[in-house]
Amino acid sequence: MAGTGGGVSPSVIPALPAQTPSPGRPGCAELVQGHDWGATALGPREHWDPAVTATVELVLASPMPMAYTHGDGFLLIYNDAYADLIGTRHPGALGRPAAEALGDLWHSRGFGGAVEDVYRGGRPSLEAETPLTVARGAHGRPEQAFFTRGHSVVRDRRGHVTGVLTVAAETTQVTRRLQNLGELTAKLAGALTIDDVARVVLGYTMTSFDLDHCTFAVDDGGAFRYVRRIRGEMLDEADERLPPVWKRLANDPRAPIVAAAQSGQPSFVPDGEPLAAVASSRHERRIRALAALPLRTPLLSGALTIGYRSAHAWLPAERALLSAAAQLVAQAAERARRFEAQHGTAQLLQRSMLPEHLPELETFRIAARYDVGVDGNAAGGDFYDAFRLVDGRLAMVLGDVAGHDVRAAAVMGQVRAALRAMALTDPAPPSVLAGLDRLVGSLGAESRNEEIFVTVVYGVLDPADGTITMSSAGHPPPVLRRAGRGGEPPTAELVKVPPGAPLGLGGRWQTGQVRLEPGDSILMFSDGVVERRGHPLNDGLDALVAATAAASSGDPRNLCSLATSAVEGSTDDDVAVLAVEHAVAMSRSATMLVPAEPTGPSRVRQWMTTRLREWSVPEPVVGAAILCTSELTTNALLHAGTPAQVHIDLNAERLLVSVADTGTRGSVIRAHADTMSSRGRGLGLIEELSDSWGTDPTVRGTTVWFEMLLPRTTTD
Repeated sequence: MAGTGGGVSPSVIPALPAQTPSPGRPGCAELVQGHDWGATALGPREHWDPAVTATVELVLASPMPMAYTHGDGFLLIYNDAYADLIGTRHPGALGRPAAEALGDLWHSRGFGGAVEDVYRGGRPSLEAETPLTVARGAHGRPEQAFFTRGHSVVRDRRGHVTGVLTVAAETTQVTRRLQNLGELTAKLAGALTIDDVARVVLGYTMTSFDLDHCTFAVDDGGAFRYVRRIRGEMLDEADERLPPVWKRLANDPRAPIVAAAQSGQPSFVPDGEPLAAVASSRHERRIRALAALPLRTPLLSGALTIGYRSAHAWLPAERALLSAAAQLVAQAAERARRFEAQHGTAQLLQRSMLPEHLPELETFRIAARYDVGVDGNAAGGDFYDAFRLVDGRLAMVLGDVAGHDVRAAAVMGQVRAALRAMALTDPAPPSVLAGLDRLVGSLGAESRNEEIFVTVVYGVLDPADGTITMSSAGHPPPVLRRAGRGGEPPTAELVKVPPGAPLGLGGRWQTGQVRLEPGDSILMFSDGVVERRGHPLNDGLDALVAATAAASSGDPRNLCSLATSAVEGSTDDDVAVLAVEHAVAMSRSATMLVPAEPTGPSRVRQWMTTRLREWSVPEPVVGAAILCTSELTTNALLHAGTPAQVHIDLNAERLLVSVADTGTRGSVIRAHADTMSSRGRGLGLIEELSDSWGTDPTVRGTTVWFEMLLPRTTTD
């Protein structure tokens, strides 16, 4: 039974300890001092039992969240740290029965019930970690926190249980770090490349450990390359459509990251100047605490460093967590390195079988795109081609060999090469498809019981009048986009091509015709564009037709980019698209090769300004185009480390700018990268200023392009 004690002289009750209250409100010690306890079960302070007085003193003096609940009604007394946990319930909860004051919090799982059990059983208890919803701060916003709480009985002078002392140790940070470690594992499982691993690692460490500095380094041809994040600086990793900017790391053993990578031993500096010997910036000289963790596997060596600008004690639990994270990162980096090697070989094989350059015609523009499927680790059978015939007409084809392996790619290469040879002899679509049918049948016979399934749509364009004569061997029909005329919006529809059997089945093929008027476009595509698991094929076709009609322009590059994302959901298949536009008028074009030097972007700006003003492009378009081109050029030089090629194409409707690189990862020397690393606002700037944009993988490198529509009053 709870008691209040008695007969205690006020002179032996020390003053309650002062605490530092939250700004704008009195502290709990002051509130306890001024509370009318005579109206409560505790009674006047001068009658409190010495054990109760000592317990209240302990509670109010502690920096940890502590509370004392008294008697059968669990009258509540707590300190400032505990007040922060109950949020807006303070100060009204002080001196009131806990169930009444805390309401649903008291009745939540493992909270009030645990206190009541200790009070009635008379035995202390240590709770396992429990999630609680608390309301912190002046605004009282609810958030989930984790606590381990200990409950002890408080006995009066006669040995009777008078209340329960609760001490709460918040473990939110530790718990969240462990949860984040689980999330790290899941994210690393989906990281296919070293760039992906770098993004995941830097994001995890900066978020989980609230860092000022983080560096991730891996070996690269006898040296190391690294990418880092610094608190408060613009992050290259913020935009996942671009790879991180890697820099070369001097092989200096005084650098903690190099020492960890080479020795395989971690190091932890709680306070000092760990980067002083190798610091290249003011930021690095300000780092006082640093952990360097090796990343070692049979095929990879590297290291991860994390640092703070203030002293930091690397506790054993934190070191163990970091070591576990480093092992996960090392394994993921090795898997990524294996994938990159396999992926690079497969894609080199795939792209080497596709045309490196497409024909250039006076009033017809051509573009194509090839995207790997979800696997991305094998060559596939999708292909496209466009080439001039002897009589000046244009042959164009898009096909698909069933399968997603080297064998499918090999058959694709044979079919594409044979098609060119046959078309240059007799370009009529039925003749070409008949010859390919015999080839595929022969290949199938050689493969014994292995079936070869090939579909193709093939057409011949006559530039004189825009007529396309085409046949289909089991392939989806192309999409025809008609430009809006007389104020009408553009329209799109599937071309009515007579259906024919896939190659190798001995079929007969008929031809259909369609005419491209100035402004019209045609889009050929593989089935990976429109097929989605669990959805009818017609849904995908309808979505592609609708997206084509709604495109900002009929530019072939724009249509190719749009087609690859027109249907919702992902596809396991490769995607190939080929588009041709009948231009309203001949366009003007110019190309500049930009050296991989810090002066490269400024040279592009000067060249473009001169060229676009010579062509009488409206000044608002000139300014926006130069800003976007400068951004893309800087990105290309940083990420590829090779010269970039800038191409501008202007017609009466739009300005198209593309920036192409010929590299796969950054190798710009450090001085150049540092000079160019002030990068502006990234691809978000392109999205904001252009009407459409996209990225096109090529046989050697990547092309990023954007399109800006011109005012209708502008003439060529």
